[in-house]
Amino acid sequence: MEGSTVTNVLLPGALALIMFGLGLSLTVEDFWRVVKMPKAVLVGLFAQMFLLTFVCAMVCKWLALPPDLAIGMMLLAAAPGGASANVFSHLAHGDLALNITLTGINSVLALVTLPVIVSLSFAYFKAADQVVPPPFAKIVEVSLVVLLPVAAGMLVRARAQGFASRAERLVRVISVVVLATFSVIAIGKNSEALQEHIQLVGAACVVFNVLSMAIGYALPRALGLSAAQAIAVAMEVGIHNAALAIYIAINVLGDGVYAIPAAVYSVVMFVTATLFTGWMARKSLRA
Repeated sequence: MEGSTVTNVLLPGALALIMFGLGLSLTVEDFWRVVKMPKAVLVGLFAQMFLLTFVCAMVCKWLALPPDLAIGMMLLAAAPGGASANVFSHLAHGDLALNITLTGINSVLALVTLPVIVSLSFAYFKAADQVVPPPFAKIVEVSLVVLLPVAAGMLVRARAQGFASRAERLVRVISVVVLATFSVIAIGKNSEALQEHIQLVGAACVVFNVLSMAIGYALPRALGLSAAQAIAVAMEVGIHNAALAIYIAINVLGDGVYAIPAAVYSVVMFVTATLFTGWMARKSLRA
């Protein structure tokens, strides 16, 4: 997939569209909510950036994933929450304002934390002298692909809220189709590696996703946050921006094998999120 029209043009464009859709759901006030609910935001950020990184590393070691696939899992773990987390959080009666806030803050912070986690993953899962940190130019490129579309989406929402609400629903549907398409491409282009390790990759994705959502819900509840806030955190840490992980794997790290975990996870997370949403919805009706 290297150097092709798909990776150089279509994938960045698709990611930009997804991030534009995320921007359509955000306002400046969303980022100021961190002042109003610091505990909930800090718990969510801690779970996403520190706790899940450790959990993912332990899952990779426990299942003895090959180094390249383990790094791909860590790349996925470092990716911020996906825009679909907002939809699932709403359906599960979660705190949507908290969810949107976490998604926005994580998307910005990931531009710093993601390269660090990936570099440390190379050092941990491969020999230290094989560390290949993403080049600065590519980090700038990723920043532009992520931040500019989000800012554009927020600007559209600020100027035309009605249009933004209608467009957001359409972009959301398109985003799911786009993610599914690129997941299929990533899997297809690396089918030999996937066939060789499908059981390990599948098991790692399922275990990591279930642990992510379980920790994302249990930790906030244990710290005294409401059920709605816990649902928001669970969705945020359980549904990752797989499109961003696939983009970085192919366009920054230059090897589609690193994209396999994100491609597989993109299927797993929607299944578990649907089951979790159904459980939460029934629990809410009984309450």
